[in-house]
Amino acid sequence: MPAKKSFLLRLSQEMWEELERWAADDFRSVNGQIESILNEAIQRRRKKAPAAGKQTDAPAAKEES
Repeated sequence: MPAKKSFLLRLSQEMWEELERWAADDFRSVNGQIESILNEAIQRRRKKAPAAGKQTDAPAAKEES
């Protein structure tokens, strides 16, 4: 199993309570729920990333009148 990085995360009480409810609904610990949320976000980001070599952020060329 790959090593895991531990770090401190500060959350508001309201956010913690919502994560607890969400985790309980999914039969996970809060830590497991946060990992799941982050994994899903990373997968969505990877799917959305442009193919290698393509630049989608380049400004469109202006036409001269």
